[in-house]
Formats: sequence, C-alpha cells, structure tokens
Amino acid sequence: MNTSAIGIDAQVAESLDEFVAIRRDLHRHPELAFREHRTSAIIAQRLADYGYEVTRGMAETGVVGVLRKGGGERKLALRADIDALPISERTGLDYASQNAGVMHACGHDGHTVILLAAAKALSRLEFSGVLTLIFQPAEEIGAGAHKLLSEGLFDRFPVDAIFGLHNWPGETLGHFGFVAGPAMAAIDRAIVRIIGRGGHGASPHEVIDPIVAASSVVLALQSIVSRNIDPREAAVVSVGSIQGGEASNVIPDAVELKLTIRSFNPKVRERLEERIRELVSSQAESYGAKAEIEYTRGFPAVVNHPTETALVHDIALAKFGKECVASDFSARMASEDFAHYLMARPGSFVFAGNGDSAPLHNAAYNFNDALIAPAASLWVHLARSFLS
Repeated sequence: MNTSAIGIDAQVAESLDEFVAIRRDLHRHPELAFREHRTSAIIAQRLADYGYEVTRGMAETGVVGVLRKGGGERKLALRADIDALPISERTGLDYASQNAGVMHACGHDGHTVILLAAAKALSRLEFSGVLTLIFQPAEEIGAGAHKLLSEGLFDRFPVDAIFGLHNWPGETLGHFGFVAGPAMAAIDRAIVRIIGRGGHGASPHEVIDPIVAASSVVLALQSIVSRNIDPREAAVVSVGSIQGGEASNVIPDAVELKLTIRSFNPKVRERLEERIRELVSSQAESYGAKAEIEYTRGFPAVVNHPTETALVHDIALAKFGKECVASDFSARMASEDFAHYLMARPGSFVFAGNGDSAPLHNAAYNFNDALIAPAASLWVHLARSFLS
C-alpha cells in the first residue's frame, strides 16, 4: 500500500495500519440500521481519545464529534455513514462478516474509517474554526439523515457547509469524481397489486387473469421514460419483483409488482408518478382487473452546490494532481440520503474510486483498504483549507 504518494497526508500515512485493522474489525461485525451499537461505541471512544467533544444517541445510534481550534468562526461538517445491509456475505475473506445475513456490502465500514483517520490527523494539526464530524446511522434505509435533522442536528451543531463521500467500484482506485448540481437520483417506490378473479388454469375464460394484466403493465411501464419524459432528462422505472400464484394449473386472484423509480428533476419526478398511476390503472382495467397502487416518496436527489463542489475539486486537483481527478465523472442513478443535508446547508458529495471490485450491494463486494489514505487525506486538506 503506497502511503508516500502525492497528496497523502503524513499524519494519515503514519496511522494507516491502525485504521486498516479497525476497518476490518467493523467489516467482521456489521450492524443494520439503528442497531449500530457496537460500531457507534468504537467511534465514540476513538473520537474521545483524539480530544473531540462527543455526543451519542442522536438518531438512536448516531455519533457527533466536535473539535474547536484557533478561535476561528467558520464551521465545517464531514459525514460518514455507518450501517450495513441485510446480505449474506460471499467474499471468502478471513475478516468476513460474523453476523449471519448482515454485511458491509456498500463500504460504510470504509467510509467510517476514512473519517476516523481524518479525525485523528486533524486532532494533531492546526486549523482555526469548528470541525464537526457526523457518523450517521441508517443510510441504507434512507432514514438516518432525516432523523438527525429532525432532532435538530444543525441547531445543536451549526455548520457553514457539509461534505460527504462514497466509494465507487469500477472507478480507478483513489481517483476522485465531482459533480456540480444533480449528482445522485431521487428515489421513489411503488407497490402495485393487480386484482383479478382466480380459477382453474384449464378454464381461463371463466377468470380475470391478473398475470396477463400484470404482464401488460410491466411492458407498458417501459414506455414511460421513452415516451413521456423529455429525452434530455434522466429517469428510471424498473420492476424488481413480481409475485403471483404458486401452482402451474391455478390462475391466482392477484399479482404484486414492486417498482423502483429514479429521477433528478422534481418536475420529472411528478410526471413519473402521474403516468405510473394512470398507466397501471388503465392497463389493469383493459383486462377487466383492478389496480391498487401504494406509491411512496423516498429521499430527494443529491444536488451538489457549485461553490462547495468547486472548492473540494480544486483542493483535490492541487494536492493529488490532475491524474487523480476524473475529468468525465457524471451523475449516478443510485440514491443517497445525504440529499437531506444539502437541502439544509451548502455542501458537496464526492465520489472516490474503489478500483476493480464487485458492485455495491453485492455479496462479493469488499471495500478497498488502499482508498483509506487518499480519501482521509482529502478530508484533511479540505478541513485545513476551509478552516484556515
């Protein structure tokens, strides 16, 4: 692991082995949303050891660390997510999850350690202002950021700007990606029940077949993005689950579909819901069936503020060189509840290459420990620049 590369902070490099060990320990003991008790205890103890004022219990298992230095008035927040996913790990690692059915399949163990490594380094370095570190639970279920804010996070810990990051498989290890404006999509969900009248498969003329109706719905949904959304806008409507019937010779009474819906533009978001409701209902009715639609709004799009994005971009460029800053990085259709922070305060959400790893949310995924040093160093450089 090259800790002498351009841009790597000396304090981060000095403690790197320590943080690799912490990351692997967290990976071995993953915890689901709002159950991150062991994880938050480790974070709190480390922050206290580094001299931070530590607050526990916000959003149940969240941890906030504050460090004041130099008398400056500027206030910066950095955030990491700490929860794992309900996935059974298949990496074969010697530090693989010991918690059955739970896995750090999104790299939150890495994000946590990146921020802890930066926390330790910054405790030893000079700056002038207030540094607030937010270790957030329950990102995977889209509830942690909203809960922290509803409990008065920025009232109790005022900040001028907030930054976060996410590792990204497939992007060159240690390279950084920046997107000004919409960077990650809003997410909505829909559960659709197509209700017909079941019966014997040998007598289809006596039933109202919800499977045929549901099949028509699935195909018709594919027309929404291509025919109802401006082609200059981005949107996704995907059916991820179809459940209906058990026996080959029995037509069921109902079929259930589960949809994920993604968009960036609020007007597109409204149009998607409108057309999904209209299309599902009309398609079902055309087969004599009925439709019930449960439509749930998730968190909004991550929209990075231009000034803060330019700031962190320019710092990465100056410290790591242009070869480590992706020139063509674009918005992602995945979603992140960091969006809530950016609606409350200026800031930016950064992407960091995880190299040639399995995809996020995959049972074979593993965070690349070689990313700790450059990502933690970016936070150190940003904090010292912002709080100068």
